[in-house]
Amino acid sequence: MAEYRITPIDRTAQVEQVQPVRRREAGSQFGSMLQREIQSAAPAQESFSVAFSKHAKARAEERGIEVTPTLMDQLADSVERASAKGATNILAFDATRAFIINIPHGRVITTMSQEEMQENIFTNIDGAVLLK
Repeated sequence: MAEYRITPIDRTAQVEQVQPVRRREAGSQFGSMLQREIQSAAPAQESFSVAFSKHAKARAEERGIEVTPTLMDQLADSVERASAKGATNILAFDATRAFIINIPHGRVITTMSQEEMQENIFTNIDGAVLLK
């Protein structure tokens, strides 16, 4: 037969008294904690930037596509808009040029001039954005 030991409870030990919290205070504390958690979990306002791969830089030079600050702003805007829709590889284009951009890396993969766009089929993209 198993042997059991019974340990008496020490009733003289001090028990910490828990103070009740008024409903209004509890709601305020909960609200503050919730707001902090939401802010820490929410992604910070993203700043979208775009860079050209070596291949894309070479193609832009070959094809006479000038990479200006205005163009870079347009490409960054395209990446931001496409990212908001969940795209990962896009064709950003206007009447005279086109850019294939990988959204997660913010990288222009290749560029095309107007003449080259007429004869090309664009594959492995999940979105298209008209440059503003």
